[in-house]
Amino acid sequence: MSALSSAPFTAEAIAAEGIRPEEYEEIVQRLGRHPNKAELGMFGVMWSEHCCYKNSRPLLKQFPTEGDRILVGPGENAGVVDLGNGLHLAFKIESHNHPSAVEPFQGAATGVGGILRDIFTMGARPIALLNSLRFGSLDDARTRRLFQGVVAGISHYGNCVGVPTVGGEVYFDRAYADNPLVNVMALGLMETPAIVKSGAKGIGNPVLYVGSTTGRDGMGGASFASAELSDASMDDRPAVQVGDPFLEKSLIEACLEAFKTGAVVAAQDMGAAGITCSTAEMAAKGGVGVEFDLDKIPVRETGMVPYEYLLSESQERMLFVAEAGREQELIDIFERWGLHAVVAGTVIAEPIVRILFKGEIAAEIPATALADNTPIYHRELLAEPPEYARQAWDWTSSSLPTAAIAGIHIQAQSYTWNDVLLTLLATPTIASKQWVYRQYDHQVQNNTVMMPGGADAAIVRARPINSPNPQPPTPNPGVAATVDCNPRYVYLHPYEGAKNAVAEAARNLSCVGAEPLAVTDNLNFGSPEKPIGYWQLAEACRGLSEACRAFNTPVTGGNVSLYNETLDADGKPAPIYPTPVVGMVGLIPDLTQICGQGWRQESDIIYLLGVAIADRAAPAVTLGGSEYLATLHQVVAGKPPIVDFDLEGRVQSACREGIRQGWVQSAHDCAEGGLAISLAESCISGNRGASITLPVTNPTVLRWDELLFGEGGARIVVSVPRSHQAAWETYLEQHLSGHWQTLGQVTGDKLTIHTADQQTLIQAPVGTLSDRWQFAIERALEVNAE
Repeated sequence: MSALSSAPFTAEAIAAEGIRPEEYEEIVQRLGRHPNKAELGMFGVMWSEHCCYKNSRPLLKQFPTEGDRILVGPGENAGVVDLGNGLHLAFKIESHNHPSAVEPFQGAATGVGGILRDIFTMGARPIALLNSLRFGSLDDARTRRLFQGVVAGISHYGNCVGVPTVGGEVYFDRAYADNPLVNVMALGLMETPAIVKSGAKGIGNPVLYVGSTTGRDGMGGASFASAELSDASMDDRPAVQVGDPFLEKSLIEACLEAFKTGAVVAAQDMGAAGITCSTAEMAAKGGVGVEFDLDKIPVRETGMVPYEYLLSESQERMLFVAEAGREQELIDIFERWGLHAVVAGTVIAEPIVRILFKGEIAAEIPATALADNTPIYHRELLAEPPEYARQAWDWTSSSLPTAAIAGIHIQAQSYTWNDVLLTLLATPTIASKQWVYRQYDHQVQNNTVMMPGGADAAIVRARPINSPNPQPPTPNPGVAATVDCNPRYVYLHPYEGAKNAVAEAARNLSCVGAEPLAVTDNLNFGSPEKPIGYWQLAEACRGLSEACRAFNTPVTGGNVSLYNETLDADGKPAPIYPTPVVGMVGLIPDLTQICGQGWRQESDIIYLLGVAIADRAAPAVTLGGSEYLATLHQVVAGKPPIVDFDLEGRVQSACREGIRQGWVQSAHDCAEGGLAISLAESCISGNRGASITLPVTNPTVLRWDELLFGEGGARIVVSVPRSHQAAWETYLEQHLSGHWQTLGQVTGDKLTIHTADQQTLIQAPVGTLSDRWQFAIERALEVNAE
């Protein structure tokens, strides 16, 4: 007889905890008995995809995780890298997708709070936030509500807690209409002499609960994050946590002060799965057990039962293991900051999690059964790419209308290349995100060097407030950070699309003069139980792994968010585009050697680094998967650009060297929208015009739209003063021969793009370009609100 048939729960009750029938059988086998209600809930959250990565863990093993600068890799609350000069940087990215779909303000706000706790739990003071956001079309009223709510939630929490939001990305596509993505990345500088780890140690050491009170908010949030969204998901509002950024600010200061006493043996944030996860993970990582008494926990609601205590995801809470005899020292610190701190448990030798309630054992489970010895599913990979991908790959630009010097005729409407450029600049994905970042305090702490929108990556000073290193860093170092992913590329070709995400992140860092160091990734995908969903996930992981090795940027950790699908009223799933967001950090040795994306001065020479413009086919530069193809032609097809690791490395190295030598005054990569958009954005950012000559007269192999708006090619547009022209070009011939060319110069107040025989393709005042680009999102919100 199966254990399920004799279970004290109905099949529906077991399924409601996210537990499969075969998993329930495994639970009974491990316990040697049926679980009680509290234990069933504990297994439900800890065996969810959100907590145990049961579908993705085999794929994550291929990621490179070690390197000369890696101090802490995957497995802890955050990764840590060595910046030199005694400076250590902690960083991590996390998702809060499903909560933000149901309650956008609190969902996004508590996503910020959670990632900050991951940082300061390591002993690091948070210094910067970035976010990677995905929404549907702004034509849709629900999308506008989600967009405005998420941005308000991020700004509220970040602004109140006093950590600057310095960068990020926002994409708009109908694929995210009902399932937005909210990924938040945080950076922090270590303040403690030693990195604080999470493994419990010392039999008999006290376990302290610190921070806020426990309530019923966030109940089952981890399981909620591991299921598809449906029309009934609005009923799951209790699974969305409620945050208090002012309390978290006190928690940051109290924790850092406590860590510096040396009395804290281990620390763990209470994030997903709350008390269940923190007790189980601390015990399992330390090879010990934890006995924990729920009666000691400060609560904000009455009548709570063990199931509710254990699954609550109330925010701003931590668990410490303290040195025996020093617990009062820590309690005094937290009480001085107006926070709760109580001894609620003990480290025990038996490797179990034992939960007490009203003098009785409420739950008792082997720690490893909850934390690391969890189910793993090895799924079968499709023998060949799915039909949708094979059909998309058959697309070629020859199917498009004829492109002439004067423009192109699309669906009974004629467009000049000026029209196309202005249309793309006003596309929300390409347009200025000032409506977003002007709501964020991006200058608090006074360490933000590059303002949002000014460069391809964010830059902050590596200036700790309280450093364990008594010597000030010399010279003046900085940290650059970026988050990147073109989801359309990944949808069309997960392997190449994922490689492109890593390459673009490294390129963006190089454009500000930073050396790429390491990666944290957020894998946002649909259901791995569907063959296509698993193929997308597996192929993207393969691409990420290969690219991170090629760029020598090990993965220090991250987050996996699966089941990003929306079930309609008929139960049919609609998955998002596969979106493996790459968060990458880089080192700037000297902050006097950086640059932004805007032209700096009249008559500077403009160069293109990477695949040169010529009338020949190149798989590295294509309209496949491009913003131009999707926006103007309403087509999502083709193969995305093919990444050339060797060329990318040489182009990025040349750009960094040019910046450090003082030759390069501006640098901007060619991404969505291709060369024409890159040139326009440099004009807008610098408020200066440019005269550009494409070295093509009458192309026979390529098309004019491919030359102007094709994407890929490891390309960076830079500007260099004439006084440095000889030194710069000598360097390029030595290190990048055949992969650079002069395009024109900075001049006037218009962007003009000519052919080699001086026929005009594009001519537009910078003011017109700026107006279309700068206010596109505001206009979309205003027009659609009427």
